[in-house]
Amino acid sequence: MKMNAMKFAIPLFVALAYGPAQGLAQSILGPQLATFAVLGETSVTNVPTSTIVGNVGVSAGVSITGFGTTIPLTATSDPQVTGGLIHTTTGLAAQAQVQLDAAILTLNNTSLFPSSASLGGNINGTYGPGVYDGGAGLLTGALILDGSLNGSAPDVWVFRFTSTLTTEESLSSVSVTNVGADAGIYWVVGTDATLNGPTFAGNVLAQTTIRSNGALTLGCGRLLSATADVTLIGDTISAGCFGTLGSGSGGFDQGNSTAPIPEPEIYAMMAVGLGLLGWVGRRKKLKDAAAA
Repeated sequence: MKMNAMKFAIPLFVALAYGPAQGLAQSILGPQLATFAVLGETSVTNVPTSTIVGNVGVSAGVSITGFGTTIPLTATSDPQVTGGLIHTTTGLAAQAQVQLDAAILTLNNTSLFPSSASLGGNINGTYGPGVYDGGAGLLTGALILDGSLNGSAPDVWVFRFTSTLTTEESLSSVSVTNVGADAGIYWVVGTDATLNGPTFAGNVLAQTTIRSNGALTLGCGRLLSATADVTLIGDTISAGCFGTLGSGSGGFDQGNSTAPIPEPEIYAMMAVGLGLLGWVGRRKKLKDAAAA
């Protein structure tokens, strides 16, 4: 496949700018994506009244409901959104979707993030930083993420599910303790995520739909759908941090890997490949949307 210089420069720039580089701790999500508290590809539906800190956006779809008047290709303000705007198929939302694809590829890369342990059917208890893999995830009680259980290693948790993630209504919660300002929490979901529990923490990166049953508080993190929609029902979602946590001001998007750091040359090659794959995938999704 022939590519002109500009087409090659885009994935190269994405990979080098947002991928891990030379062992330095840096964001997984990319600067444009990190500004979004809620991002969907096809639509975002909100049943008022929600409280959102950060941008809300959709790309390449144009449907954002439950807010005020939204106009495609524009960013507008809304009283339910602070510290951000409603982005309906704006350039910023499109960039964020590219970075979301790249972030999912990065987090699923077992060379960068080798698995620490396998998850059973029900998830609860206390977990130290690490990479945890499972099929269908079900949170059935209190889940505590404790940074003190990993010595001097980065406070980074990656939960990867090949299919769904579901949190039980009223019984499940996610809380974080003993973490530094570079803490990162990522929930990588192969299909859809249903967040029924009253409290949650971290960044949900789902391939398809993300929904809540109402009154969810995600005080530090994001809801990010790569190919489908996000549904909110009177929820509180913040890309910063609420309360007295005192850390994770980046919305739990810091650090890169709990694994040994490869040589810089190897890292650069891997980053370029991940960025290229993310860009090609995004181009394909845009073409498919246009043809539909």
